[in-house]
Amino acid sequence: MDILADYHTHTIYSHGKGTIEDNVVEAISKGIKTIGISDHGYKHITFGVKRKNIYLMREEIDKLNEKYKEINILLGMECNILDNSGNIDMDDEIRKHLDYVMAGYHFGSTPTSLRSMLNHGDNYIRKSSKSKEYNTEALINAMRKNDIFIITHPGDKGDVYIEEVAKVAKETDTKLEINSSHGYLNSKQLEKIKNIGTKFIIGSDAHIPQNVGNFKLAMKIIEESKLDVSLVENIRL
Repeated sequence: MDILADYHTHTIYSHGKGTIEDNVVEAISKGIKTIGISDHGYKHITFGVKRKNIYLMREEIDKLNEKYKEINILLGMECNILDNSGNIDMDDEIRKHLDYVMAGYHFGSTPTSLRSMLNHGDNYIRKSSKSKEYNTEALINAMRKNDIFIITHPGDKGDVYIEEVAKVAKETDTKLEINSSHGYLNSKQLEKIKNIGTKFIIGSDAHIPQNVGNFKLAMKIIEESKLDVSLVENIRL
């Protein structure tokens, strides 16, 4: 398997254990063609990247691209989907420094309203149909409202109606992630949506450099679901 890209990796700028260069060196050792650095958006209460550091990360990646000619190093961000209106922690000033934007739901995201705060609790404790509807609206509206490259680990932390999410992902040309750390999308989800025409990306969600390009769990999920691998855009068998 050729790994064309791993777009989902974290560093010490959020809650990863390695530097940007550590991830780059690991990616080169595994023959990966493109490495994406995608630390958590700045409205994650505990792990969010500090806004001032985004400019430092851009400068660091530009220098590393000059140093390592054998790999393409990109700066992304794993933004937080904040509410069912589809708001994410991104603005025009930050966006112009990034190469791509990912977005996913996280318990640590800053609530925008009482309803969004209560939804955190509902997802964590009750996991009701009401929260499933809210989560689905949040992902759908985020894709329609923002230019998002990848929705990360859909259904993790908060369940969604995955068929509805997949249809809008196709409509907006947004990729859905098969996350090799969280296990979402899982095989049951993929079985429901594999014929919709949605495109997918595998992400390592590496929090230590050694896990960059670790797609073992994701490949197992793909095999179990019998997903057409040609729909996964960042690997080649």
